[in-house]
Formats: sequence, C-alpha cells, structure tokens
Amino acid sequence: MCGIAGILNGGGEADWLAKNVQNMTSSQAHRGPDADGVWVEPEVGIALGHRRLAIIDLSSAGAQPMRSASGRYVISYNGEIYNFRDLRKELQKTGAAFHGGSDTEVILASIEAWGLEVALGRFIGMFAFAIWDTAERELHLVRDRLGIKPLYWALEGALFIFGSELKALTACDRWSPEIDRNALAAFTRWNYVPSPHCIYRGASKLAPGTILSVKSGENPRIKSFWDFRKVSQQAMAQPFDGSDDEAATELESLLRDAVQQRLVADVPLGAFLSGGIDSSLVVALMQAEGTRAARTFSIGFHEAEYNEARHARSVADHLGTDHTELYVGFNEALAVIPDLPRYYDEPFADSSQIPTYLVSRMTRKHVTVALSGDGGDELFAGYTRYHWAEMVRRRFLGLPSGIRHGLAGLIDLPPRNFWEQAARLMPAGRRPHRVGERASKFASFLREPDADAIYRRQHTHWADPDALVIGGHEPQDLPFDESLSSEIPDFVQRMQFMDTVTYLPDDILTKVDRASMAVSLEARVPLIDHRVVEFVWRLPQNMKVRGSSDKWLLRKILHRHVPREIMERPKMGFGAPVGKWLRGPLRDWAESLLSRQRIEEAGFFDPDIVQTAWDGLLSGRNTAQEPLWGILMFEAWRDAQSSWSNNSPLQVG
Repeated sequence: MCGIAGILNGGGEADWLAKNVQNMTSSQAHRGPDADGVWVEPEVGIALGHRRLAIIDLSSAGAQPMRSASGRYVISYNGEIYNFRDLRKELQKTGAAFHGGSDTEVILASIEAWGLEVALGRFIGMFAFAIWDTAERELHLVRDRLGIKPLYWALEGALFIFGSELKALTACDRWSPEIDRNALAAFTRWNYVPSPHCIYRGASKLAPGTILSVKSGENPRIKSFWDFRKVSQQAMAQPFDGSDDEAATELESLLRDAVQQRLVADVPLGAFLSGGIDSSLVVALMQAEGTRAARTFSIGFHEAEYNEARHARSVADHLGTDHTELYVGFNEALAVIPDLPRYYDEPFADSSQIPTYLVSRMTRKHVTVALSGDGGDELFAGYTRYHWAEMVRRRFLGLPSGIRHGLAGLIDLPPRNFWEQAARLMPAGRRPHRVGERASKFASFLREPDADAIYRRQHTHWADPDALVIGGHEPQDLPFDESLSSEIPDFVQRMQFMDTVTYLPDDILTKVDRASMAVSLEARVPLIDHRVVEFVWRLPQNMKVRGSSDKWLLRKILHRHVPREIMERPKMGFGAPVGKWLRGPLRDWAESLLSRQRIEEAGFFDPDIVQTAWDGLLSGRNTAQEPLWGILMFEAWRDAQSSWSNNSPLQVG
C-alpha cells in the first residue's frame, strides 16, 4: 500500500518537477514510510512520485516508479493485485521475464501483453495507479472498481496534477486552490464531499471503475472499465435460480477465495473484529484458510450502547483467535480529535472515524495488514435504516400527508431520553440501541413525500444546505436521479445500489483508508471483491432479507462457523458517543470552533443556524450530534490547511 503523486505539463524544468513531486509525495509519507522514488522526463514536463509501504517483495526490486520490461510504460501504483501470481505464471508461458516478486511488475507486463483495458478486466484487487505511455505520450489514471483506493486530480490551465490524497495536490507550488461552496453545501448534507466533487474548486475525485487519459495540451477524457450501474442491471437480468443451499455453497466458495487471496503478504497480517456478522465471517474464513491462529483486534467504549468489544471477545474465544482489545474513553478521543482533519485530508465527518483510527493505531503496533468486514451491509441489506424506510414506505406513504406529519410530531414531542427510558422495559437481549436517535429518524421519514426522499433523509444531516452555506448551491447528483426508480423498482434494492456507489466509497471506504494509512496500516476488504459483488446482485432479494432477518445468506454461512446464539442480538453500528463528549470534555474545543465571531468572519455558514443548533445540543432540546460534527470537522479542517501548504508530513502517534 502506498501513496502516489505526479505532474503533467509542468514545463521543462527538471529541478522544479523533481522538487514539487518530492514535496507531493513527502506530504503522504504516512502512506509509504519504507521508501520513496521520483521519475522525471523534463522534455515532456512529466514527473511521477511514489511512497512505498512494502507488503509484497520487500526488496528493492519492488521499488517505484517502475518501468516496464520494454521501457514503454512507467507506473506509480497504490494497492494490491491479489491474483498477481496466477497472472505471472500465465505471462511467463508467453515469454515474459520478471526480475522481482512484486505485483507491480505483473501489472506492467499485463498491460504490455494485453493492453490497459483488457488487463484491468483480469485484475482482482484494490488499486489506484498512474501509468505513463512513452510511445503515445499519454498519462492514464486508474481507480479500482469499488473505489477502495483514493485518487484526486486537478487541472489548472495546462498544469495537470494528481495524488492519493488531497494534501499532495496542495503541495504543488503552482496550484492555488479555493474552497468550492457548492461542494461544501453537499458536504453539509452527507458529512462527506460526494464524488466526483472535491472541496477545492478545479479538483475532482476519480470515480471508481474509471480510466482518466490525458495528453499534453488536451483536456482529460474519462471512461468506465467497470460500471456498477450496468453491472447491477446485467446481474438482475440473469438471476440466480438455485436453492438456498446452492447459493450458500457458491457464495462461501467465492468468499473463501476472496479471503485466501487477501492473506498473501510478506509482513504480519491480522483482522479487525467488531463481533458483528461481517467481520466475524471474515475472521471465521480467515481462521479456516490459515495455518495458525488469526490475529484479531477490537476496540471498546465504556459507554455500553457503543461498546461492541464484549461481542467481539465472544467470537474470538469461540474461533480461537489471538485477540487484542483496547478500551478507550474521552481522554483518548480528546487527544485524537483535533488531528482528524489532517488524517482525513478533505472535510469528513462520520464520527466512527474516531474508533476506526484508534483501532487502526492499536492494530499497527502488531501487524502491517488487516482484513476488514466493510461492504456487507450494502450488499446484504444489513442497515437497520433500510428496514425502517421500507416499513414507512409500505405502511405510511399511502396516508395523507397531514396524518403522517401529525404522527411525526407526536414522536418528536417527548425528549429523546423518554424513548430511551421506554426501551428499558424491553428484555435486554432484544433491546435496540440508541432508541431516541432512531425515533427521531423515524419521524423524519414520515415527513418525506416519497420513497427516494426517505432514502436521502437517511443520510441528511442539514436538510437545507443552500440556506446553511452562504453562496452555496448543492449539486443534484445520483441520489436525486429519478430514473433509478424504474431501473431498480425494489426500494430496498435501490437503497443498496445507491449506498454502494455513494456512501460506500465516499464514506465507509474513505474512513477506513485514511484511518489505516495514517498509521501506515494496509486494510483489505474481501466482502467487496468484485466477483462477490457481481454474484450477490444476481441473488433474489429474499436471500438477503427473509422475514425479520437481514443478511440472511451471510448468517447462514456464518452459522456454519459460529453458533447462532453468539451472533443473534440487535445491530449496534460502529460509532462513538460524540454528543456526550461535546457537552462534556470536548465542549471548550467545540465552542472555540463554533463561536459566532469565527463563523461570521469566515463567511461560509449562516451563524444564526449554527448557533441555534449548538444551543439545542447543549440544552438537550436537540441531541443530533452528526450535523454539528460536520461543521466542527470543516472548521478544524480549515485550520489544518496551513500546515499542508508548508509541505509538512503527517505525524502520527
């Protein structure tokens, strides 16, 4: 796992190209602490830079940027191609020779043998890379199918720059970015900046499954090599027609292979274990495929409603893993939170970024690679919000809006702690978590006019971004696309699709990538191996949700390895008690960032709206923490920008 960066059309000054690419890669030293490299061709104004986290072939034979055997291609690459050994054997039969044991060399040989697009179709893995074609004098940027690895790019005049993280772009001294208020408006709704937008005007995220090609003096061209919208349509047009047992057998075979491939490493390897369905299944298969006890890692909070560590311990004990856990309180959070904007690069405000970073930091003390269970909720309809939204659609959307709004008002009438106290009347084993928060979301669903508005409401933190952000106009992207309802008529399936192309890459995978790479830890996600994704979308919906059971087929496979009684409990989610901390030990930090004077002077947000929300959180009238967390993360991110401009590498504890 690595950090990449580069410049095209930078002019013929070799010293300037080398210096700036070196600065761009140095800003990402945390992504690759083991080695760095720069390749420059001043006559065409191109430079490629690389920071290496050595995982496979730790020798200098794996150093980058790397040139292909013929000399035609030069690559700077971030990621892992898990089937590289099989591809290597195939290429050797056609006469290809290899000098080292890295997957980078196999990527180059594959592209030389088959061409870029055919080679991409053969790769199983996660990747973001830049490859310069010396014959065509053309640069190609490529991002993996599901968007596991990040890649930013920007065009200013003739200057084209790119990097794994946004701070790499700001390290180029000929790029002077400005905050894009429209992107900021989108951020306030989602608590992340949705692709392809970027918080800086003139910069973009390369979309998952796409290739960007650019020549000197020309505009970039972008095309897909794997389009999930088309993939999902094709999968649903060819539904799996086997039995439950046949589906479970085929899926388990795919998952076993996906896990097995992700166990290839020349460094110590482990897994995150939350005790939920997804991570437990990954660890169970990892344990089954390995030759020694898997190393597992979990994090816990002293607040019971946020603590999954005890469940993880039960799974670890049953499977016999070598388990490590860490309990954290507000002192640890207080130490980490001010630095989060530097780790997450662009404004990002999913509060589970806190435990994700903390568990990554703990894990890195023991291993260099960790498997993660991310993606199972999107694939198998595991989010509780899906089922609440579907219930509202079926039972309430047919009612007159006045009745729905009246019901919503009744639910919102008592304070949230009323619903928390009411939930205590239920048996502990069946008691849902954070009932007050969920009651408020349920009420908000009732107020929406249609199903797709309910979906957007699930992710909405500020309902009117244009009113909050001064001069901002929220882009109306895929979540507002009305044609999706005819393409995917099933509402739950449509929510899964939307989350797979938006929330998964822009929130979940961004969170995991930045948290893990901040401490130089590689995270691998076997559940979203593209072969698994393509198969799962062929399955009938009742193999994902059956009765009151979500992730039905995953559970069926998991119960072959872990007893049902260990796993059957209400879903918790992975979060942190941010609201409690903001009213307590983090209050001074928050008030300094949310002060009316600061908000007015910056001129990004309406100060009255921000102050009303903050007063409501402090008084208990409004306990929704995530909207204010977004404002706080943006304000802290603004403060962090100055250090990026000085090209100081990220320091981590």
